[in-house]
Amino acid sequence: MNADHVRGRTQPDLVTSPADDPVDGRSGAELPVAKTPRPEGSRGMRDVQRVAVVIPAKDEQDRIAATVRSARAIPHVDLVLVVDDGSEDDTQHAAREAGAVVVRHSHNRGKAAAMETGAAVVAMRDAPGRPERLLLFVDGDLGDTAVNTAPLVTPVREGVADLAIALLPPQPGAGGRGIVVGAARRAIHALTGWTPTQPLSGMRCLTREAFEAATPLARGWGVETGMTIDLLRQGYVAVEVPCDLKHRPSSNDLKGNLHRAAQYRDVLVAVNARRVRGAFDAVRGVKADSVRR
Repeated sequence: MNADHVRGRTQPDLVTSPADDPVDGRSGAELPVAKTPRPEGSRGMRDVQRVAVVIPAKDEQDRIAATVRSARAIPHVDLVLVVDDGSEDDTQHAAREAGAVVVRHSHNRGKAAAMETGAAVVAMRDAPGRPERLLLFVDGDLGDTAVNTAPLVTPVREGVADLAIALLPPQPGAGGRGIVVGAARRAIHALTGWTPTQPLSGMRCLTREAFEAATPLARGWGVETGMTIDLLRQGYVAVEVPCDLKHRPSSNDLKGNLHRAAQYRDVLVAVNARRVRGAFDAVRGVKADSVRR
């Protein structure tokens, strides 16, 4: 669904989840659509709400410095945190020299664990009495284009959405036939009613409340699909925002095909877990209604 006007601002490229559908005869444009409460103190407090960039990274020594420097230029960002997920190269030192705060896993624990570690470290650095930082997750291979994730921050800071997901342009040299993307897209639609364009996009900005609502995160490559399903089911609002980003595409050789096979497996695991959970919740709800009667 295209939202041409959201809270009085023209957003012609913003694609919203079903939570922005009309309610009580009024259009979503007339409502503060995000579920997360805005910081207290009206606009003045929103103006001081800061953003933490969290970059999960493994073996990204060639690109991480450029990614960090670019991310530091994003408006409202006052913390860039790299979670080195067991790299075997010089990722941690390159990131630190570029100006990032770096934490390191002693061994590879996967993207979901790196995201959870990053969010926990940001929470420890949030100042008492100030709004919690928004979390902007950025891939370590974006290089100089990382600054172009800035449009993801606006709808979340302004209360239009709880989660903003980057829509990337076509990537030169990308392999694959969209099988994993299609499977994730269909599953999200079946379980939430929303059909995202790029369900596997890892560049995401969200509120602290929304992140906590999505934990524990789905493991492996199912983290994005699982997060989207979990948040939409709980009434949080997601939007997709075009961002001019370039990252390392997966190839069409054996390594690339193995990567996509792992993605497909992890997406199915995440989706099936949420189908089972949904069925369990439905049965529990029926039993609760019976008891009340």
